[in-house]
Amino acid sequence: MERFLNNSLYAINYFKMTLGKSILFILSILILDQVSKIFIKTNFIYGEAGQIDVASWFKILLIENEGMAWGTKIPGQHGKLILTMFRILAVFGIGYWLWDSCENKYSSNFLIVAISLIFAGAAGNIIDSVFYGVIFDDSYNQLAVLNSEKPYGTWFHGKVVDMLYFPIVDTHFPDWVPYFGGKEFKFFNAIFNIADVAISTGVGILIVFNKKAFTPASPFKSIS
Repeated sequence: MERFLNNSLYAINYFKMTLGKSILFILSILILDQVSKIFIKTNFIYGEAGQIDVASWFKILLIENEGMAWGTKIPGQHGKLILTMFRILAVFGIGYWLWDSCENKYSSNFLIVAISLIFAGAAGNIIDSVFYGVIFDDSYNQLAVLNSEKPYGTWFHGKVVDMLYFPIVDTHFPDWVPYFGGKEFKFFNAIFNIADVAISTGVGILIVFNKKAFTPASPFKSIS
């Protein structure tokens, strides 16, 4: 029985999300996110002219987002810079939260995985905002060039690359519907990227598995 308990504790410790494992997890997401963005940016033309229909409900379509979700922008000349700086500060805060959670032996894996996903997603979009404006030219009516001699923007003013589009329902309202009759209706017309998926998944874990995420777990002690 004692050997069984020791083996069980060893298994729990082995699968405990440590800071090192969290960093590897984050780097994996960042690499996948950036490789997909660079590929799309250099192989697709902006807008519907360059889209690929994978299925009737799934398309790959390059757009670039200057602001927040659904293209929301902070108005003013320095709105984009303010947004980028805010994102950077937020990532530092999330990074501290992740470090503190990994150091706390009572933190659950649900919490650490969720924070790691949110951190990776936020960092992925920050890379676009900080660097893409000075390493790419634009994608309008042409394929963008990496390390272009004529970049489209400046430091901290890059646009976030989005490409995943799931118009699950793409139809028109019947003519008899008041006001909306005959108008186009799309269900889930958001276009997003892998970083956005990571953020949404992390937040979803915190919401759906709230009790498991925030209930103190059994301490993960090292086994001698």
